[in-house]
Amino acid sequence: MWILMLEAGVALFLLVFIVWWTMFAGRKPEARPPAPPQVRKHDGEEPPAS
Repeated sequence: MWILMLEAGVALFLLVFIVWWTMFAGRKPEARPPAPPQVRKHDGEEPPAS
């Protein structure tokens, strides 16, 4: 009986370890400044030619 409990404990440990490893072992996201909002006119006017 103790062999089954030991096996279940090892399986639980491996499950928790794999989940922890995949959650915290990635690259850190780089801090990027927010992009400025893009303003677009939708009133049907053509933009001025430059």
